[in-house]
Amino acid sequence: MAKQRKIPMRKCVATGEMKPKKEMIRIVRSKEGEVSVDLTGKKSGRGAYLSKDKDIILTAKNKKVLASHLQAEIKDEIYDELLSLVDGDNK
Repeated sequence: MAKQRKIPMRKCVATGEMKPKKEMIRIVRSKEGEVSVDLTGKKSGRGAYLSKDKDIILTAKNKKVLASHLQAEIKDEIYDELLSLVDGDNK
């Protein structure tokens, strides 16, 4: 009998929803304070996960959820990159 593999779950910082890691986007703050989108999920630093949903990303931007969670200023370019990633997945 084959053993079931455990699916890693992560919590969306905007909604508090638990989802499989593959359905989330990781945003990471390095030790230098630089914030970037981590597509590999392996960059070192403080990470936060967001669901791959345009409305959730916009909510996170308006409520400044990422800024408070990562304790860093989040530039608009990061949100633009997140939105373009989500739009790219939907096509």
